[in-house]
Amino acid sequence: MRVLGIDPGLTRCGYAVIQGSPGRPPRAITYSVLRTPPAAELGERLLELSDAVADLITMYEPEVLAVERVFSQHNVRTVMGTGQAAGVAVLAAARAGLPVALYTP
Repeated sequence: MRVLGIDPGLTRCGYAVIQGSPGRPPRAITYSVLRTPPAAELGERLLELSDAVADLITMYEPEVLAVERVFSQHNVRTVMGTGQAAGVAVLAAARAGLPVALYTP
């Protein structure tokens, strides 16, 4: 099974593609961070993240998208941006017909 994992964030959004199969240890195919400029408009940043996740789905053909669930933080702006980034990742998966699994850190 191939999984695209997303650690959502508006400024820095981490991702990893992991390949696993029964009886074998999982292996990382790729991992990195998607970055958006903090000075850019919110809509532009979300569009950039959405396009980047869609490109990752096309390039690596995962069977499922795993997204870290947003948890309560003291900084409301941070939690809002994290939630918005998670939302565009889920939307990109839905457009590609991929199932999504949400995980609590």
